[in-house]
Amino acid sequence: MTRINIMALRHSAFYSPLLMTIAGGYLQEEGLEPEYSVATPNKTVPDSLRDGSAHLAQSAVATSFAELERGEPTDLVHFAQINERDGFFIAARDPDPDFLWERLCGKEVLVDHFFQPLAMFRYALQRKGIDQGAIQMVDAGDVEAIDRAFREGRGDYVHQQGPGPQQLEHDGIGHVVAAMGDAVGPVAFSSLCASREWLETDMARAFMRAYRRARRDVIESPAVDIATREAGFFPGIDPQVLTRTVAAYQSLGCWAPDPVISQEAYENLLEVFLHSGLITRRHPYEACVTAPPDIA
Repeated sequence: MTRINIMALRHSAFYSPLLMTIAGGYLQEEGLEPEYSVATPNKTVPDSLRDGSAHLAQSAVATSFAELERGEPTDLVHFAQINERDGFFIAARDPDPDFLWERLCGKEVLVDHFFQPLAMFRYALQRKGIDQGAIQMVDAGDVEAIDRAFREGRGDYVHQQGPGPQQLEHDGIGHVVAAMGDAVGPVAFSSLCASREWLETDMARAFMRAYRRARRDVIESPAVDIATREAGFFPGIDPQVLTRTVAAYQSLGCWAPDPVISQEAYENLLEVFLHSGLITRRHPYEACVTAPPDIA
């Protein structure tokens, strides 16, 4: 077996197509033994890809925009989509089956302030006709800090990736009332990225064969089967919660059958970031996106 080092920018059931590529045994069938790690401030995705300690990583197309805004070419490219919709949810203190976005006005909302989730949240408000100034958007810190703050009673609503809000619901602390994926629509949200050189290797082609198979499995299999097989990645999450989370992402259509990052999804991403003022111009698709290695 040849070891393949895979890094994640963030860890969530939202990235089940990648997690199942590892947990489902598909890489081993290609002769690859996966090593999975999550990025830290001291060991980032770009640094790890550039120094060779990671072969590929879960990231987001938007991570390339900072370099492109500076007029610098990027040596790291995004070659396959993981999700084509936002994977965050809004949870409330009380059940609200007839939730309207206007109910956020005047309320304290713990919003994930990482660059892409925040940009998507602001874009969703604009699409819903909500003035973001009417909402108290609180930066409670990182993923764990946001969850802890809501559990300790802070905020009327919370903005989290699954399975965070589903676990809150299970624990009787919160209730999922909206999905950001419905509000934002199709968009190039999260991706797989690597160096252009690595994408020319046999390892890259073997990985892509495994990823395609795992992706089909995640889309077509019962949620309980997927949750059971990737449960080892989520030791603190109730199995029923993980199953409901996977089912929610399946029903949202986050995982499209084609792993290619489409031009349309990319153009929608540009709209989100232009709206938030995080980019100043429409960067070309080819500057940061390429085709998967087995179809290039």
